[in-house]
Amino acid sequence: MTDSWVNSAERIGVDLHLELSAPGGRRAALTGALREAVRSGRLVPGTRLPPYRSLAADLGVARNTVADAYAELVAEGWLTARQGSGTRVAMGVEPLRRDVRTPVRTPARARGPRHDLRQGAPDASAFPRAAWSASYRRALRAAPSEAFGPGDPAGRRELREALAEYLARARGVRTEPDRIVVCSGFAHALRLLFGAGAGGVLRGPLGVESYGLGFHRELLATAGVPTTPLPLDEDGARVEELGRERAVLLTPAHQFPTGGPLHPERRAAVIDWARAREAVVLEDDYDGEFRYDRRPVGALQGLDPERVIHLGSVSKSLSPALRLGWMVLPERYVEPVLAAKGEREAWAGVPDQLALADFVVSGSYDRHVRRMRQRYRRRRDRLVASLAAHAPHIRATGIAAGLHAVLRLPPGTERSTVKAAAWQGIALDGLAAFRHPRSSMTAGAGLVVGYAAAAEHAYDAALEALCGVLPPE
Repeated sequence: MTDSWVNSAERIGVDLHLELSAPGGRRAALTGALREAVRSGRLVPGTRLPPYRSLAADLGVARNTVADAYAELVAEGWLTARQGSGTRVAMGVEPLRRDVRTPVRTPARARGPRHDLRQGAPDASAFPRAAWSASYRRALRAAPSEAFGPGDPAGRRELREALAEYLARARGVRTEPDRIVVCSGFAHALRLLFGAGAGGVLRGPLGVESYGLGFHRELLATAGVPTTPLPLDEDGARVEELGRERAVLLTPAHQFPTGGPLHPERRAAVIDWARAREAVVLEDDYDGEFRYDRRPVGALQGLDPERVIHLGSVSKSLSPALRLGWMVLPERYVEPVLAAKGEREAWAGVPDQLALADFVVSGSYDRHVRRMRQRYRRRRDRLVASLAAHAPHIRATGIAAGLHAVLRLPPGTERSTVKAAAWQGIALDGLAAFRHPRSSMTAGAGLVVGYAAAAEHAYDAALEALCGVLPPE
């Protein structure tokens, strides 16, 4: 045996003799045969397996059958897959010893996530404690006594004035303090706007994007609001398909979760639709401050303040624990929303409102956002670099803005990859989890990977673990 033959064998993987006689179909038979080959010791830890195409040709099965079997065994921990080194038997698996009565040590699933790559949350360790504490102290010292008694359901005047100035300057919103209502976040805003039964400020049917948060769809369904999914493409929601809906909910600055802004022509078109139909556009500006590779996209509300309800919060920019958000309303909706909000119980805490007002007015909010924008951009760049080095066949999209990226996967590999990630202690979501159940769009395979939530010291390890579960080319 020559050295060149050994090197060639290492590159293409070993030849395998597998009996595919188990019941349950070709994939189940192949999975069982591979598992038994590892368990029996015929495939020792570190052995490189043949590529999909080679093994499929040897066994007379479809390439996808081999890919699915490999992915399932990666998810279970029997195999590992990494770009550049192929699919191999995991190093922690011990073969069955025929001469002793000890059980086989099978791979153990991770006890809870070790790596947090979930979308939708900022880096909790980066909360500006010192600056926030200073704003809190200043706000409490300066607050009049009446601030701690019955107040205004619209929210503290100090905060609404600070928000009006900030949103005009940073997001191009056209408003005044009397048209801002403070709430406890986006979900609270939806509940106030749509309510339950016939008591809501707005009525359905509601147009929504084909991909979005299932939690929001469930909230609307509970309120009896039917939703109509709009297809998406590279220019955002296909708003030309809007018809008899009374309202539409969009993420025009950065479509969630697929990424990308709503095209300027479609921004104008949805405003024209709202004017013609006497309808309203709900603008979810969930991460409007975080833009990296282009100029910020201004708020849709700036095109027509009487046809757009602008919704925002500090959940992404500061912390979801603060439970502070806002609605910028057309004038005709202010009183109905305040009536829906009711007396006191649905109000955000006054001390937090006063502290946020000081945080904005003092410039601390701008400084924090700029600092986090730089940090998240570096993290995004590290994610892209890791993919280029270890999985160049995986394309990341939606990365010009926001706190997450969508990794586009080969067809048919999403479910097994999400399962493999869970077994390796990686918390993330598959793209399918965000798809409207009645959408007519062709479903694409992908992962929604957040690059903000992981603590800085743990981020590189999280990326390494992520690349280790991505399907090979």
